[in-house]
Amino acid sequence: MADITDLEAALSPVVEDHGMEIVDLEYRTERSGWVLRLFVDRPGGVSVEDCARVSRDCSVVLDAEQLISRRYRLEVSSPGIERRLRKRKHFEKQVGQRVHVLFREQVDGRRQVTGNLTEVREDAITVEAQDDTVTVALANVKRAKLKVF
Repeated sequence: MADITDLEAALSPVVEDHGMEIVDLEYRTERSGWVLRLFVDRPGGVSVEDCARVSRDCSVVLDAEQLISRRYRLEVSSPGIERRLRKRKHFEKQVGQRVHVLFREQVDGRRQVTGNLTEVREDAITVEAQDDTVTVALANVKRAKLKVF
C-alpha cells in the first residue's frame, strides 16, 4: 500500500508549481477500486481546468515514481466549503470561523464540539461553543472541518 506521507511529498511540488497547495489527500479502496483523492486550493479557489491540469501533471509524477503498485483512479478537486482541517496551518487560516471537531479521547466529558475557532497554539486549538469553551490538543483531534450550516 502507498504511504500517504510519500505521496504528499512527491505531489506537493507539482501542485505548488500550479500556485496551489494540497489541503487533503486520501488513498483508499471503494467499490470501484482504489482511489487517490487530492484536494487542492489557493486563494480565490480553483477551477475545473485547474484540477485537470494538476491531475495530468500528478499522473506523470506518480507513473515515474511508481509509488502505487496497484491500479487506482486519481481524482483532483477543490476541498469545498466545509473543508477538512488537518494541519495546524489549516486551523490558523480559519481562526474566527465555525468548525466541527471530533476528539480521539473525551475532553471535559465530550467527544466533539461545534463552535467558533478562537485560538490556535503550537499544540492545541480552542473552540468557543454555545455553552462553553473547549481547548483540545491537536494530537487529540480525530477529524475537523469547517462548518458552514
